[in-house]
Amino acid sequence: MSVPVLLLEAAGPESEALARTAAAAGHPVHAVTDAATLASYSGELRQLLEGCLVTDFTRPGQAIADITGYGRRIGVKALLTVNEYLTEVAARSCAALGLPGNDPERAAAARNKALMATAFEAGHVTMPRTKVVADLRELRVLHEAGAVGFPCVVKPADGAGSAGVTVVTGPEELEPAWHAARAARVMYGMLRDERILVQEHVQGREFSVESITQHDVTTHLCITRKHTTSGIHRVELGHTLPARLPAAAERALLEQAGRAIAAVGVRHGATHTELVLSPDGRCTVLEIGARLGAGHIGVLMQHALGIDPWRTVWDIALGRPVTITPAPGGYATVRFLTTHHAGRLVSVTGLPAVTTTIPAVRVRAAEGSDVGPATSNRGRLGHVIVTGHDPRTVDEQADQILRQITITVAPGSRT
Repeated sequence: MSVPVLLLEAAGPESEALARTAAAAGHPVHAVTDAATLASYSGELRQLLEGCLVTDFTRPGQAIADITGYGRRIGVKALLTVNEYLTEVAARSCAALGLPGNDPERAAAARNKALMATAFEAGHVTMPRTKVVADLRELRVLHEAGAVGFPCVVKPADGAGSAGVTVVTGPEELEPAWHAARAARVMYGMLRDERILVQEHVQGREFSVESITQHDVTTHLCITRKHTTSGIHRVELGHTLPARLPAAAERALLEQAGRAIAAVGVRHGATHTELVLSPDGRCTVLEIGARLGAGHIGVLMQHALGIDPWRTVWDIALGRPVTITPAPGGYATVRFLTTHHAGRLVSVTGLPAVTTTIPAVRVRAAEGSDVGPATSNRGRLGHVIVTGHDPRTVDEQADQILRQITITVAPGSRT
């Protein structure tokens, strides 16, 4: 049955995949965005859309009123977002429209890291020791009192994509890390939470758990192994799934992910929970997003598990019963292209051809654009996806491809 659906933000790889999936199913797709982002929509994306509501996300109350009014006018039957910054707006809009969504009173805890820490503590989620700091004076007082240990992680309360996150190894790095956290951009010009978090730095391997929830019942789809940088900025350089782990480690990751999902009031939809597994087997939740995992994790699930995550979340949003059984035996990885040099991008050479086992190769940074060492996920220049059945073969092929790619950067910038 063809019914109107509403997508809070259609720009971005995961959002566009949602729009294409709904349109392919015959649903008229309406998008909500702001004026500046609408100007960046491609012609192809605009053709997918039946309509578009332009609102002002800097005024969330008004934005929700605009969305619910528009939704009622078009007779909307489902509302979704995969945009990190709009998950609370989505939950409150769903509640106002009577559509399947998350607890509107707890939805902010899946977006704001300070509120998330409080929710995790109440929900008995194992998390890093955390202090929420309002200003630089308070941070200095905490340090002078011996309440800040090293190494620690400093991050903005309302950041995303690793922006503004610094691993601090000594007291002289605290103030620069504070300023980096405060400088992290927030989409749409939304009102910022100026607080920062100072967290225990948990050593171990990083993973994420990809899950779906319907009527408060959660199904974990897979565990994703994360490849990250090891410097002061922890940028994600790749994702691989499904992670092959001992049964005890898998149980620990899934148990903590389930607690985190419940703690932030997820009732309907996807979640992406980031965790660290320490050498002693301790499992710690770093944070959670009430959305599908970004960084092409949805594409990896399609190739490795035979799951269409975009259709799945639309079915949940439409109130249709969802049952998923991942197919065994598949394996997929994405590796991101980055550079250690700052300057003007001259060329990217040595890229592999697209094949059945290399289904995606893309450079998203244009030649001549200013690039530099990635300090957040926004600094990645492109990606390559490799699939197969043998984990070692797939990982070795991905590593070999990265060694063959040359990224040439000229010193200086266009200006």
